Amino acid sequence: MFLVYFCIRMNQLQSFPKTAVVGGGAAGFFLAISLKEMCPQMSVTIFERSQKVLAKVAVSGGGRCNCTNTFADVRDLSSVYPRGHRLLKRLFNIFDYRDAYIWFERHGVPLVAQDDHCVFPASQSSQTIIDCFLRHANRLGVQLVRGVKIQSIEDLQEFDYVAVTIGGQPKSEGLAWLAQAGHQIEPPVPSLFSLQVADRLLCQLMGTVVGSAITSIPATKFRASGALLLTHWGVSGPAVLRLSSYAARWLNEHHYQCPLSVNWPGLPDADVARELAMQAMQHSQKQLSSLRPFELPQRLWTYLLGKCLGEKASCCWAELSKKDMNRLVNVLCNDTYAIDGRAAFKEEFVTCGGVALSSVSPQTLESRSRPGLFFAGEVLDIDGVTGGFNFQAAWTTAYVVASAIAQRVESNNRLNYEQ
Repeated sequence: MFLVYFCIRMNQLQSFPKTAVVGGGAAGFFLAISLKEMCPQMSVTIFERSQKVLAKVAVSGGGRCNCTNTFADVRDLSSVYPRGHRLLKRLFNIFDYRDAYIWFERHGVPLVAQDDHCVFPASQSSQTIIDCFLRHANRLGVQLVRGVKIQSIEDLQEFDYVAVTIGGQPKSEGLAWLAQAGHQIEPPVPSLFSLQVADRLLCQLMGTVVGSAITSIPATKFRASGALLLTHWGVSGPAVLRLSSYAARWLNEHHYQCPLSVNWPGLPDADVARELAMQAMQHSQKQLSSLRPFELPQRLWTYLLGKCLGEKASCCWAELSKKDMNRLVNVLCNDTYAIDGRAAFKEEFVTCGGVALSSVSPQTLESRSRPGLFFAGEVLDIDGVTGGFNFQAAWTTAYVVASAIAQRVESNNRLNYEQ
């Protein structure tokens, strides 16, 4: 009798738990590697529906992978996470950007921070991150199954734990199987995109960069600042991408048709008026086009002069009337264009929406309706502005899920041992 009991107990103790990670992207690999390091006896399998893993990592940051941010100029997480900032503030107590920096360097990826606080691999290549993930996943024995699309939680009944890391989905249909499992889904809409504008003359200035502009949508609270890039279709750059993130749902509801206001110097009207008055006093006999206030690019300054002054754009500063000066201040601080649609941000695709945060535990990101089911990465209704913030959300949520599963296994082992 004792021998039978002993054999049963040995089988229980030697029955290694199994975790399925659905999605072979950034969050999926980070979760799988972290989980295996925390819980070596765990069997971890990544399921990726395509043949290529880590595709989004490869193209991010123009192929350099802006993997996190120093957060040095972030005073409020809501400024960089339009959705999910409250949850991330809690989760950053477990794993934040400093922990991510240490994690990558400990795993053989030296990082470097730029002046704009964006953090990249020192190699300036996304492939370094990809190689790191593949190397450590292989070292730890993580199994990788490609070309398999999971369509139901029931497909994974043989696993003790399931972590869904499928990323943002362009349509709600991609999340239907999670809705059927009892989760509230926030309809996904695009975020982080450049804007098309109807002004063809502006688009002729493509390639022009303004270092510090402010963009906004009139009659709303949506406003963003940063560098602005003029393209052959309209406007892009951080000042536009951030605005698109803040206003993602609003823009979608308005079919990407609305006015866009641009403050080119990124300064209050009064400061701009004061600077122009000083220019007029000190250089009264010089032509307007010969002096570029606020270090604006010459082509843009010439365009703005023509837009607000017409034929008087070639006159001298002394010839400007008070009305002319007001027009000039207005075009610099409140220049308005018609948004005529959106354009994709290169090959990167970010969405707002996904599994509602009310459907998961804020401590562990475990499903409230399906015990043993967890979520990490952009499949959750969390998204950030450009600058490495979306990847940081992926690392943080993935690590939290890995920790929760590892702690659950340890707790179960202790309970089994005591019994």
